[in-house]
Amino acid sequence: MRAAVLHEIGQDKLEVLDDVEAVGFGPGKVRIRVRATGLCHSDVSAMSGVLPQPAPFVPGHEGAGEIIDVGDGVTGLAQGDRVLLCWLPACGTCPACRRAQPHLCLAGLMNAGTPNFARPGGDVFGFAGTGTFTEEVVVDAACAVPIPDDVPFDIAALIGCGVTTGLGAAINTARVQAGSCVAVIGCGGVGISAIQGARLQGAAQIVAVDPVASRREAAMRFGATEAVPPEALADASQRITAGEGFDYVFEVVGRSATARTAYETTRRGGTLCIVGAGAMDDHLRLNMFELFFDEKRILPSMYGGGDVPRSYERAIALWRAGRVDLQSLITHRVPLAGINDALAQMRSGEALRTCIEI
Repeated sequence: MRAAVLHEIGQDKLEVLDDVEAVGFGPGKVRIRVRATGLCHSDVSAMSGVLPQPAPFVPGHEGAGEIIDVGDGVTGLAQGDRVLLCWLPACGTCPACRRAQPHLCLAGLMNAGTPNFARPGGDVFGFAGTGTFTEEVVVDAACAVPIPDDVPFDIAALIGCGVTTGLGAAINTARVQAGSCVAVIGCGGVGISAIQGARLQGAAQIVAVDPVASRREAAMRFGATEAVPPEALADASQRITAGEGFDYVFEVVGRSATARTAYETTRRGGTLCIVGAGAMDDHLRLNMFELFFDEKRILPSMYGGGDVPRSYERAIALWRAGRVDLQSLITHRVPLAGINDALAQMRSGEALRTCIEI
């Protein structure tokens, strides 16, 4: 079967091969025919080495498709079921799950060290234990979440990561209050979803911050009340908050420099929500006096926080009701053979989300 493979960490292009095999099928597993998958910035971060991932590997973790085979012991799933892939399934029994923090369960990520694929040259891993830039993938049954028949595969794929992360950051983690002032730094697919989440929560002012003009224009269509380049953020804060700072600032880039800017733009007693996934050697510096004196809440948001399957259901309900716009997040579509075009679209800032149709 075909799959897009990164041979070595640090390479900037993928090779689409036709000699890859999905492996590991057996009890407790399902085999999925991938129909659509989104390109998320985390895939690029894994390719560059910012996020840890063994290689060679198949990127992709934001996917949806149909179950083509079900292993022994699997209940609630059957051949032909339409599903989205959850790259962080909860085991239900670990301490995090028992504390009602299933988004912090590590059971699913443990699969990242087990090869999902093989080819004549040896084992191939799947990013985050999945790997959706392929025609088929074998995953634990908990990774396959059924979706209603009226949800297209491309929409389901987005809900599998970017939409859930962005909406959840605003709704679950920060719990944006009605009438508040919000800034969102980084307006790709996740940032736009955070903007939609803040709008749903009733934020009065939402300032979108991004260096790419087309993304700023898109942010206005999705609910931002103003959109500025990074160098104009301080002026926007002065105008809108009289220099006090925003009630909520979302950092959706994953870099210490933008996180520091976000901290400085958050008012005293306000909330800084860290959504971007950054490198382990990129350190955010805060002095102990400001940390104490400003009393700003710093809230990291892993996968949007909360109960992930419930967040999927909420996103679908909001999409059905026309309360969130998911279709317009997909600005580009390419076949699997065009995966490197999708990478170029993301790196340039041209795309909010590119859907790879398989």
